[in-house]
This record gives sequence, structure tokens and C-alpha cells, in this order.
Amino acid sequence: QVQLVESGGGLVQAGDSLRLSCAASGRTLSSYAMGWFRQAPGKEREFVAAINWSGRNTYYADSVKGRFTISRDNAKNTVYLQMNSLKPEDTAVYYCAAGRIATMKAQLYDYWGQGTQVTVSS
Repeated sequence: QVQLVESGGGLVQAGDSLRLSCAASGRTLSSYAMGWFRQAPGKEREFVAAINWSGRNTYYADSVKGRFTISRDNAKNTVYLQMNSLKPEDTAVYYCAAGRIATMKAQLYDYWGQGTQVTVSS
């Protein structure tokens, strides 16, 4: 069993940056691929970024490519999402997830955090 806790969300202005963290407990994070997803009000949860267990391979949604960077520190059991050049359309609850493979398919992740709110004002 893996427990995931996201942090780092907040209210920022367009163009600002935020770094989200996802801390794991229960089992070592190095056993899992990790993903970040987000859900805006009235919309379905969507894929943001994913990273394989070693950190060597990363994947991004087209909407965040070039602005967001996913990384991990297995020694700290933590995954990060660096978000730069934030836009109002990035406003959502951001979730991290752990699974066997790095994928954009939410249903393939086994464990989820509770989410952290990111609000970007124009």
C-alpha cells in the first residue's frame, strides 16, 4: 500500500511558477511509475505528465509541454511537478498517482493522492 500526499498548490497570477510535490509513504516510490493528473470544475480528470521509475523517461500532455517538468527523487520518496508560465486554464485540482507503468491512462494507476488546488488568475 502506498499513501500519496500532494502539496505546493496555491493561488498565483498568470505567468508565475509553482512546484508541486508528491510525498509517498508506506512503500518505496522507486518501485512505481508516477503520474500527475488534473481536474478542473465541470471537466473530466486529464493527464498532465508521467515519469518512469528511474526518472529516465518522461511524458507530457501537449497542453503543458515546454512549461511543466516532472521529476523525482527516489531517495526522498518524492515526485515533483515544476510548473512555469502558468495560465488561467491550468486552474485545477492536481493529483499524483503511482502505478506500474508511466502512462497517460488514469485507470492504470493503482494509488492516488487527495489532490492540491492550483488557481491561476488572469
